[in-house]
Amino acid sequence: MDNKRKVLLIYTGGTIGMVYDQKLKTLVPINFDQLNKYISYLDRMPIDIAHVSFETPIDSSNILPKHWIELAEIIEKNYNLFDGFVILHGTDTMAYTASALSFLLENLNKPIILTGSQLPLDMIRTDGRENLIASLEIASAYENDKPIVPEVAIYFEDKLFRGNRTSKFNAENFDAFYSGNYPILAQVGVHIRYYPEYINKPNNKQLKVYKNFDNSVGLVKIYPGMPIKNLSDILCDNDLQIIILETFGSGNAPTYDDFLQTIKTAIKNGKIILNITQCKAGRVELGRYETSLSLENIGVISGNDITTESAITKSMFLLGNIKDKNKIKELLQTPLRGEMSKFD
Repeated sequence: MDNKRKVLLIYTGGTIGMVYDQKLKTLVPINFDQLNKYISYLDRMPIDIAHVSFETPIDSSNILPKHWIELAEIIEKNYNLFDGFVILHGTDTMAYTASALSFLLENLNKPIILTGSQLPLDMIRTDGRENLIASLEIASAYENDKPIVPEVAIYFEDKLFRGNRTSKFNAENFDAFYSGNYPILAQVGVHIRYYPEYINKPNNKQLKVYKNFDNSVGLVKIYPGMPIKNLSDILCDNDLQIIILETFGSGNAPTYDDFLQTIKTAIKNGKIILNITQCKAGRVELGRYETSLSLENIGVISGNDITTESAITKSMFLLGNIKDKNKIKELLQTPLRGEMSKFD
């Protein structure tokens, strides 16, 4: 009897799936049928591994909402055939993809682990081998016939993170990802130590897959001396429905009349303004200081401790699937997939 868990490996592009071609003198995607050539002990794992690739692998800098929907459709098509999924993805936008998938896949009860590498898989010092092996092990990890990590997660350099709580913070080191407002889900050493108190519990409901995004979302990073025209150009853009403000500290911003009036006018014209912090850890606390109280008084809403990546993808998701603007404002302030903490 074959008791092997089945894992689908999905290659979107990125460094982990590239090797150096001596003839072309450039990096090219590997043939995943020959994956054992680069990880010789892969066939010793108690896992049946199948693979599928994007028809044209992409650099993660070129990721678009249509690619997130394509991934969701691949998972939907194969959901009942596999015990878990590993997505190989470029690191630059991995946190965006992980966040997007968490919103697209409601009632997820199987592991979806995103991973990648800083060095190509055929390099001697590549981090890709360990990242891939650990991700496959986590994606196939079950206890009492139930998945240990039934959620979208990112694995990188010995740590498993909740996907929609994660940001890339280092372009140089193997330790490239950070989750400032939520604990890690697992630590990988000699053994894999899971932290079940931080992992989503299976709900045994049927998977619901959404297939709509609306990218009418703007992002403004506040900085000292910022010209008001820069702010008004975005806030007055008729194509944008939600504007995310990256503010200082716990949600603070200038209190100059022209600054506040610009935001007030945008809200009056129907824009939703979501306040998130520029900091990698901590949260927005509107009203804690006078410089954030002014924003609260004119109708800016709080994103609490959500990441920029999650705020953007959540906004696109809500705009794509909900028409009622008041409902969108309510859900922006409500945890949907564990992407933000509950605060009174």
